[in-house]
Amino acid sequence: MKKTLIAALVMSSVSFAYADDSAIKLDSKEQRLGYSIGTMFGTRMSQDFSELDMKTFMAGFQDAFAGKEGKMSMEEVTQTIQAYQQEQMEKAQLEQEKAAEEAKAASAAWLKEKEAEDGVKKTESGLLYKVITEGKGDKPSATDTVEVDYEGSLADGTVFDSSYKRGESITFPLNGVIPGWTEGLQLMPVGSKYELYIPADLAYGPGGTGPIPPNAALKFVVELHNIEKAEETKEAK
Repeated sequence: MKKTLIAALVMSSVSFAYADDSAIKLDSKEQRLGYSIGTMFGTRMSQDFSELDMKTFMAGFQDAFAGKEGKMSMEEVTQTIQAYQQEQMEKAQLEQEKAAEEAKAASAAWLKEKEAEDGVKKTESGLLYKVITEGKGDKPSATDTVEVDYEGSLADGTVFDSSYKRGESITFPLNGVIPGWTEGLQLMPVGSKYELYIPADLAYGPGGTGPIPPNAALKFVVELHNIEKAEETKEAK
């Protein structure tokens, strides 16, 4: 049964390259099953083995399925597959490194443009910020808990997160977020609205996270609504 399914699977995938589509029949249950499995297998093969030679693939399959002595030993087969996989991993790593370097350069250029804009200030760490509205309340410390509304976006304007869209503010310990937020929020009196332009090394760095790519500088619009002092939190407990 297992060999029959594999044979149908391989023959169906090979038929895409060599058979006349008009000659393919999908009348019986077995034919439809064979085509279905072949479609799934062909899709997987095109993703994992885009450079696969279909003629030699079919020759290897037929020899192995018939129990013939192959043209390559199993050791050679294993080494060949491992070498290909290693080559693909190295290729993907190089592509990732190239993309990360390009993102780093693009982020640096964007931050340079922002720094030149009117009203934008820069801290020693490299954090850029712009005051939209200056509040009159207290400023938080790194150990406080804050309540904010915010919108986060990439340098190209793509919004990746927004409390405004969710319709509710968020509360969190200020020392539990990215360094750019921990530093930036401490500049803000309660009632303030700032724009923060955060370098990648003060955000998610070369690893990125979720929708945020590696080495991405970020923009946050942040409104500080309230502060819960660390001392108050201890007393409440």
